[in-house]
Amino acid sequence: MKKILLLLVLLVLFGLGAATASAQGNIKSGPEASTLRDPELEKDSLHNLEVARHYFKLKKAYVAALKRCEEIDAGNPNFAKMDEVLFIAGESYFLLSENKGKQTYKDKTTEELRTEARVYLSRLASDYPQSPFSKQAQDDLQALGGPLPKPVKP
Repeated sequence: MKKILLLLVLLVLFGLGAATASAQGNIKSGPEASTLRDPELEKDSLHNLEVARHYFKLKKAYVAALKRCEEIDAGNPNFAKMDEVLFIAGESYFLLSENKGKQTYKDKTTEELRTEARVYLSRLASDYPQSPFSKQAQDDLQALGGPLPKPVKP
């Protein structure tokens, strides 16, 4: 009799536990898909960022830095250091529009370069306001006519 009573109590407790677990609703398991990062892609993007940083700071080769940043932006939009990528790309366009650096960008006019700089720096300012690059981006955006309005998603 005691075994049956004990078994019955255990079954009731198990039933209550299962009901509680199923009553928790639509809980997603794991992180959101937008925050998942592929380790190989992150490694490749980090290498491209280091090369872009080298071109930008030491060589003043803004076209080369820009190409690396655009590759990261197109291939890995969830990159952990996207704020720096956007900064280097925006600053490169801005400096190229002022004919600075050791390279020239022959495919775009000065006005197109300034517009591209505004696009990248506006993305940085709106998407990463806590970034250490945000202050410089805001200052340069003022020289470019202010940040672009954030696009409305449908």
